[in-house]
Amino acid sequence: MLAELRTVVEKHWGYRTFRPLQEEAMRAMLACRDSVVVLPTGGGKSLCYQAPAVVRGGTTVVVSPLISLMKDQVDALRSNGIVASQIDSSMSPDERRSIEQDMREGTLRLLFVSPERLVTASFQALLREAGVNCFAIDEAHCISHWGHDFRPEYRQLGQIKQWFPGAAVHAYTATATERVRDDIVRQLHLDEPEILVGNFDRPNLIYRVVARREETKQVIEVIDRHKGDAGIIYCIRRKDVDSLAAELVRKGYKARPYHAGMTPDQRRKAQDAFAAERCDLIVATVAFGMGIDRSNIRFVLHTGMPKSVEAYQQETGRAGREGLEAECVLLYSGADAMVWRSIVEKSAAEARAAGTELDPDFVPVALQHIGDMDRYARGAACRHAALVEYFGQELDKDNCAACDLCLGDREPVTDSLIIAQKILSCVARVKERFGITHVIAVLRGSDTERIRSFGHDKLPTYGLLAGHPEGELRDWIFQLVGQKVLVQEPVEINGQSYPILRLNEASWEVMRKQRDVRLVQPVRKEKLKKASRDEAVSWEGVDQELFEALRGLRRQLAAERGVQPYVIFSDATLRELARVRPSSLERMRYVYGIGERKLRDFGERVLGLIRGHCAARTLSMDKAAGTPVAAAEAPRKSARANSLRAQCYEMFRRGAALEDVMAAVRKTRGTVVDYLCEFIRDERPASVGPWVNAATYQRVQALAVEAGTARLKPIFLALGENVEYDAIRIVVAHMDAGK
Repeated sequence: MLAELRTVVEKHWGYRTFRPLQEEAMRAMLACRDSVVVLPTGGGKSLCYQAPAVVRGGTTVVVSPLISLMKDQVDALRSNGIVASQIDSSMSPDERRSIEQDMREGTLRLLFVSPERLVTASFQALLREAGVNCFAIDEAHCISHWGHDFRPEYRQLGQIKQWFPGAAVHAYTATATERVRDDIVRQLHLDEPEILVGNFDRPNLIYRVVARREETKQVIEVIDRHKGDAGIIYCIRRKDVDSLAAELVRKGYKARPYHAGMTPDQRRKAQDAFAAERCDLIVATVAFGMGIDRSNIRFVLHTGMPKSVEAYQQETGRAGREGLEAECVLLYSGADAMVWRSIVEKSAAEARAAGTELDPDFVPVALQHIGDMDRYARGAACRHAALVEYFGQELDKDNCAACDLCLGDREPVTDSLIIAQKILSCVARVKERFGITHVIAVLRGSDTERIRSFGHDKLPTYGLLAGHPEGELRDWIFQLVGQKVLVQEPVEINGQSYPILRLNEASWEVMRKQRDVRLVQPVRKEKLKKASRDEAVSWEGVDQELFEALRGLRRQLAAERGVQPYVIFSDATLRELARVRPSSLERMRYVYGIGERKLRDFGERVLGLIRGHCAARTLSMDKAAGTPVAAAEAPRKSARANSLRAQCYEMFRRGAALEDVMAAVRKTRGTVVDYLCEFIRDERPASVGPWVNAATYQRVQALAVEAGTARLKPIFLALGENVEYDAIRIVVAHMDAGK
């Protein structure tokens, strides 16, 4: 089955390698073993249940929270030549009956439904009649109240095991801490599940946290760094969405608003325009996001702090889904946490007043999430490291070279300790009874009636930091709170809640020089670097004029088929086409992301455009494929992965058997064969005798010369299906290395 799985993935999706943990996730599904799979956005989690569904036959039911999310996945699957459908409230009875008949006949491979439909008795009867015994739960974090997007309707999925005894249940999500993963297992009643957790680091994303001062100006600076690129701008409140979108339109930007206060038709038009690339800027609340699968989003900008680290990880993860470079900017103010706390407490009070019974953990959990995100935003350590550590992992490098702190956008403040002591001393002098604005006014020596009325113009700390702008002092105070040497807590005065600055034991340790602090400030730069270190690599050798022409053709093809452009080709595929400039369909077959169906459906038109472009400019074709897209296809290997590879290579040099290598590195046969094929192509050994005997080599070689090495299945079939795929892969790798 694993050999067939590789063939299916290559045939339908045009991928020739698996991303980390995909093979293990697919094995669990093929073995009918329950599983929890956590892969970051862009990590290829959908393929983990789609490909095995094609191989195992019958119908796999996928539970998904949104109709738009279902439709996009069904469109993408059908464009790859896979029989998939969805059942939702918008369909006619005839359409539903047709799908039900496909299920009974066993021709439907994937069926997407909502949690609400799955719980109905009539639908369950249909599934039993069709013999369904495999369920994939997408966005599985929605079942846990510890997750950032808890949905009560997901809790009913805990009965799947009762409704369908013996069925395998597989849960998939992009964001889940260990606590959320444990809750998913408990809520779904999974039986000794395979738990697979990918690397949460997204090295192609550059993270920046910037003090919010002149919001509109700062937003435009980010947009202008990405002229012609797609981006999402998130706001906390609906009114902020409306005002910012209107302001951008006034300034000549093609931006559209999106929030829950708009009509369904207005939201649909905005989302469709963005997905179809008729609009490149969306200003939205968090209502916009789940189900957005546009692959070429080059930036995500938050004008205010998100409500949790999980939400931030998921929302920023919508940038650079295809593995290419993108930028994520957070405009932060310490007041954001107060706003979110107020929203949570108000919504809880309104729910109780309406008679809704709330989970007792709802408010405490929501407030904990807000506090975690607030600490991230205030932090003065590597952003990539902070994010992966939140999810229980470690960054394998000291400098990520892809965040504001590691790129040098921010630098240490001279005399950080002295400045911190002055700030803390001022809080002490005003008796810990005032908020940030008043403390800053005292430190800057402001001459106001309020300060004089309290006699604070007579304090020793009055005017101590008069030479520093208000925004700079505010940023430093937030950093001190983030380092837990200063406390900001709400105090009720006359029925209103006000954030007051308070000291703790750590504050006094700083003032006694028993504890150090580190403050940072923005580096005075004319222009920030637009993207991460990978940008130059990902564009290396790409004919950008051809790339734009291919984007235009992609939009045209998408419009003709009534699907989103990403369903046709990803940006990574277009860049590789514009880099290689293939001269034939056979050459095009080698391009990342082009399977047989897409080659048949779109190949001639793409080829015609490329040939015309090259002829008009007398450009050469069939350039050697480089490494940039291969890097996009699989996330950058960790230090541990590199160490394992080095260990495998050393054993291969000694001629160690595959079984011995598997035992030494504790990896599956498929993974070890992957390393062996890489070793063969890298080091070009004279013989592969330790792994394939001479007679088998000669048989495979003879047929490979005749049939070509682009696909392995024809060779496998011609050999009477009695030579293992692994042996064929090894021989083909050796033949390719010798070319």
